[in-house]
Amino acid sequence: MRVLVACEFSGTVRDAFAARGHEAWSNDLMPCENGGRHIAGDCRDAIAAGPWDLIIMHPPCRALAVSGNRWYGRNMPRHAERVEAIRWTVALWELAVSCAPRVCMENPVGVIPMRATQYVQPWEYGHGEVKRTGLWLHNLSPLQSTNAVPGREARIHKMPPSPSRSMERSRTYSGIAEAMAEQWGNA
Repeated sequence: MRVLVACEFSGTVRDAFAARGHEAWSNDLMPCENGGRHIAGDCRDAIAAGPWDLIIMHPPCRALAVSGNRWYGRNMPRHAERVEAIRWTVALWELAVSCAPRVCMENPVGVIPMRATQYVQPWEYGHGEVKRTGLWLHNLSPLQSTNAVPGREARIHKMPPSPSRSMERSRTYSGIAEAMAEQWGNA
């Protein structure tokens, strides 16, 4: 399959698909931190440049996540940014489903005005952590848990402020990436 992983700088999801023999590409405005097949630039251009058999998207969540309500909520100074982020993300979804037969969009619990198909947790895929993440699925089956483990640490939530905090918080857990590649790689 030709797979595009949009808004991914780490290559984690891309590499899980590539390891299974798929032609997988990551895409982000930033360069990929571990090399490999990567399209640097606007994800809308990468999506439209298809054809893709599967698109997995990780749109920026800063203004979309409920954890940012104190900055982006109604009557807050950055609310207009949230409204624009919602508009942009919905348009991105619509573009992706018009360009590929199968699409997944991933984002934390947030304010996107479309109901997520399912929510997953890292601890369901081998990581003893909590980070409830929504998956919006188009022509894909919900992910099945692969390795539920004990331990429910909220490591992401407890991260102290730092220049790399937002990048670290946005990483896809390798167990979830592996489940995507294993379960959707033959879709």
